[in-house]
Amino acid sequence: MDDKRFLLSLIHEGEHQQQDFKYQVADACKLAKSVSAFANTDGGRLLIGVRDDGHLSGVRSEEEIYMMHQAAYKYCKPEPSIKFDTYHAEGRTIVVATVPPSARRPVCAQNEEGLMRAYIRIKDENILASPVHLALWRESQKPQGSIITFGDDIHRLLDVMHNRLTLNQIVRLSKLPRHKVITLLARLIHFGTASWEYTGQQFLFGLTSV
Repeated sequence: MDDKRFLLSLIHEGEHQQQDFKYQVADACKLAKSVSAFANTDGGRLLIGVRDDGHLSGVRSEEEIYMMHQAAYKYCKPEPSIKFDTYHAEGRTIVVATVPPSARRPVCAQNEEGLMRAYIRIKDENILASPVHLALWRESQKPQGSIITFGDDIHRLLDVMHNRLTLNQIVRLSKLPRHKVITLLARLIHFGTASWEYTGQQFLFGLTSV
């Protein structure tokens, strides 16, 4: 398969959980956000030099290619694995940046204010990770064989989670400190007792049977 046919086959898929189009690399921070989201979720690829409508616009300069490397290695911590492949079609250069899921999550991206933030990929969007996701990643790095203990606090948490609720709602109803709710929610999700979903531009948490 030649470069053009290969690129068109990817573009035909559209933007989705594991694919994003970037018309140009005007801002390394925005590109770093996509890298963070892919690395923290299921991995994915960035088609750089492709418009949102799938039109091949091409990467216009060596400076853009340099900015891509900056986004991946300077603006993301810890440094993610990323592979850059260059393709040529219709007289234009398209770069496909492939980002595998990271074993060292969270991979954070520097935002416009210089703060490091972690993102996740949901459908075709890069979403700021919730505090529960950050705690869940910490939980997953604990040694295998860790167990969950059901004390009074976790029973209070379970008692209010009859429906899917936001983090703030759970904190208010359980009357537990916010940091404790975050830790316990992450533990429940890690062990499969609870789950999360993203709907209406917010994260909702509930028991797996809900």
